[in-house]
Amino acid sequence: MAQRSLWRGAISFGLIYVPIEMYSASKEHALNLHFLDSRDFAPVGYERINKTTGKSVDWQHIVKGYEFEKGQYVALSDADFKHANLKASETIDISSFTEAADIAPVYYQTPYYLQPSKGGEKVYALLAGALQASRKVAVATFVMRGRQHLCVITPAAGSLMLITLRFADEILPAVKPAAANSKSVKPKEAEIAMARKLVEEMSAKWNPREFHDTYREDLMRRIREKIQKNETHVLGAEPRKAARPKADVIDLMDALKNSLKLKAKQASRAAPKAARERKRA
Repeated sequence: MAQRSLWRGAISFGLIYVPIEMYSASKEHALNLHFLDSRDFAPVGYERINKTTGKSVDWQHIVKGYEFEKGQYVALSDADFKHANLKASETIDISSFTEAADIAPVYYQTPYYLQPSKGGEKVYALLAGALQASRKVAVATFVMRGRQHLCVITPAAGSLMLITLRFADEILPAVKPAAANSKSVKPKEAEIAMARKLVEEMSAKWNPREFHDTYREDLMRRIREKIQKNETHVLGAEPRKAARPKADVIDLMDALKNSLKLKAKQASRAAPKAARERKRA
């Protein structure tokens, strides 16, 4: 099915406007699980309850409100969100262009595809080409779903992609190990050299298709097993937790050496298979 655009407006930089439409660039594969009553397995619904009357409230009567004093609210409609800053709600305003490598990974959030609206194809191609040639990304802000977003616009195979970013005040301080500055935990030069060798041995070209959600697949397999065994109304016991290896009993050099040996064995096993695949090709 064709996607519906999530947002329509224009990219603004200088005196240039690029009319665009925004589409999702990702999707979730979370299992659609329901809350059930363990006594009779009846679905447990989500109720919107009026805290004064104790009665259920229909969606048509629900509005958003800001509590400016205890128990006192200002109601906000969709028009209020849109007209708080009409220009901000209709444009993606580019403030600067920067190197993508200068933006730390912790800032990145959600990707979206940007497509030109009718009549905007040429100026869209102009912006995509300029970003591609300069090898930079555009830093911008826009408003969607009642809140402002920081974002970058980056070229992607001749098209444009928008990736939302977190604001600086949304980033928490890094959590550092308590003994980070202790000499006892500082690796030796030989250990660092061995670790670098292991990194080199395990280096490979990024191929996202090699990765998939194995946990979800295993959980679905477990669900199918329970269905086949007619265990549809039985709550199973939690599995025993596997014992975790303790870091203080591991000889770091031995672990690195054994890791390299294991990698070498895996490579030797994979070589004949790769040769057969090349021969078939």
